[in-house]
Amino acid sequence: MTTIVVGYVPKAEGRAALRRAAEEAALRDAKLVVVNSHRGGRGYDSDEAAANDAALTEVREQLDSTGVPYEVRQLVRGLDPAEDLVAVAEQVQAEFIVIGLRRRSPVGKLILGSNAQRVLLDAPCPVLAVKADEGED
Repeated sequence: MTTIVVGYVPKAEGRAALRRAAEEAALRDAKLVVVNSHRGGRGYDSDEAAANDAALTEVREQLDSTGVPYEVRQLVRGLDPAEDLVAVAEQVQAEFIVIGLRRRSPVGKLILGSNAQRVLLDAPCPVLAVKADEGED
């Protein structure tokens, strides 16, 4: 069975990436690995952890309704989200990675987003970048 890795954050771009990844997994009869990554440290408190747990419960409920086989990995190990996504993709030998992108100002477009750019450059497989839906979040 092939595997698709998706980077998930509880924002519009994360939800758009999850929807598209689930569609692709259903089309390809693939397993989906959802990666939710945080650096951790002092800024990651119990309130943020609880909010992330609630968001991932919603992810599981959404994926349960699709019938797509999946695994959710919540990683808090001090790495950048891009490093975690690339590492998981290598580990599971992913067919491709799905990431979400948000709208950016003209200046922001020059730098794309450090995590997105790093995934695009360092991924061991193709990357599908999905735009967040207009007005969502």
